[in-house]
Amino acid sequence: MPVVFRHKGFRFYFFSNEGDPREPMHVHVGKDGVDAKFWLWPDVVVAYNDGFGARTLRELAEMVTHRRREIANAWNEFFGEGN
Repeated sequence: MPVVFRHKGFRFYFFSNEGDPREPMHVHVGKDGVDAKFWLWPDVVVAYNDGFGARTLRELAEMVTHRRREIANAWNEFFGEGN
């Protein structure tokens, strides 16, 4: 699973097999056995959450929004897709 970046102990990543057909562009975030998934477009929204509190989710959503282009570039590079 490609890791896009790490921040404050959180790992921002996606899986090398994101479904068939592939799911829309998104990023998973994990830390200490807890994880969440965020859709990137048209807006950053939580796709699922398995244990993060509301405040942490807001902070993660802000980080994903701030680094959305970097995440999208990593996704496109890995999967060989255009923007």
